[in-house]
Amino acid sequence: MLVGGLLLIPMVAPLLVNTYARDEPDLAGVPFFYWYQFLWILIAVVITSICYRIVVRQERRDREAGER
Repeated sequence: MLVGGLLLIPMVAPLLVNTYARDEPDLAGVPFFYWYQFLWILIAVVITSICYRIVVRQERRDREAGER
């Protein structure tokens, strides 16, 4: 449940176009629209990595509990 909710964040946030459909503020001459989209790629990588670690840890616990 937690993993699904976390993975939903980077999928839904870029769909909220009203939050980033503008030019200002720019970052080193790059309009907000472009660097905001790129930032979500990095955020998605971090969230996906966290979810992966959660799932692997849970599977390890389940496997160890099954062996006992």
